[in-house]
Amino acid sequence: MAINAKLLDWMLDADPALRWQVERDLAGAPPEVWEATRASIPSTGFGAELLAHQDPDGQWAGGAFFPAGFFDSPEAQQPGQPWVATTWALKDLREWGVDAAVLTDTAARLAANSRWDYDDLPYWSGEVDVCINAFTLASGAWLGVDVTQLAAWFTTHRLADGGWNCEAEEGDSVRSSFHSTLNAVRGLLAYETTTGDTSVREARRGGEEYLLSRRLLNRASTGERVGGFVEHFVYPNRYRYSALVALDHFRAVSIAEGTPPDARLADAVELVRRARQADGTWLQGARLPGRVWFDVDAPEGEPSKWLTLIGSRVLSWWDEARSATAQQTHG
Repeated sequence: MAINAKLLDWMLDADPALRWQVERDLAGAPPEVWEATRASIPSTGFGAELLAHQDPDGQWAGGAFFPAGFFDSPEAQQPGQPWVATTWALKDLREWGVDAAVLTDTAARLAANSRWDYDDLPYWSGEVDVCINAFTLASGAWLGVDVTQLAAWFTTHRLADGGWNCEAEEGDSVRSSFHSTLNAVRGLLAYETTTGDTSVREARRGGEEYLLSRRLLNRASTGERVGGFVEHFVYPNRYRYSALVALDHFRAVSIAEGTPPDARLADAVELVRRARQADGTWLQGARLPGRVWFDVDAPEGEPSKWLTLIGSRVLSWWDEARSATAQQTHG
């Protein structure tokens, strides 16, 4: 999928956390260009601002998943949750492309000072929620923490249908969740590509098969669409599933493993394609409620540079791969 010059210029006029990915994934810039942009994130814009909010003890907002004192505050009675605590900050910094070396001894400070709200467990051990553990696994691997035991947790906590569910540990569900399964496989892929440890590959691929067998969109039992969340495109998506986020994961798998797109992604690709506006942009969806340090994307209903990056690279990957396959078939 070709990106017109006007759209590309609009996307490039952005924070370095976004711009380097546009340069690499859409503009075809040489590595020295996008690597230089990426290297500027900790000192410029979103990356610099988020790093400035880090507490002396290594945390953000004084807490692991929720800010310190959250459950005793009026904020706990509001919709959603705050997105300012340590887990969310690390997730953002990692996904924006910040070099782990910039965070110096953050991993050690968190090991010493940060505990989960659940059972006061130490930060890098994870806890019982699969989504929290997925974020922690990916961030730990990024920061050089030995999280092999946490990685192994995923292999023993898969459900019988192949995926994961954050409610399973409390006995509330024996069926996997689209949200939980996508978070799990994304965390496992980040762990594998960062560390080179392939011990969790089988579990990851099993979770991916759970999603693929449902074509990323449908119930296994009836074939009906699972719900409106699959087409709710929003950035940041935090933990929520959508066809767009799922396709971006499978694009990352394809690049990491050198494999072509699975044909079962076709319906989700077309859903994403239909959401593209005439000018080539994707619109911001309804934001997830909760306090943030600062906004990083457009208001609801306006063109989103982040969603346009992700949507454009997904369609480019899919269309180029399908075109290559067609040429080989008829060559």
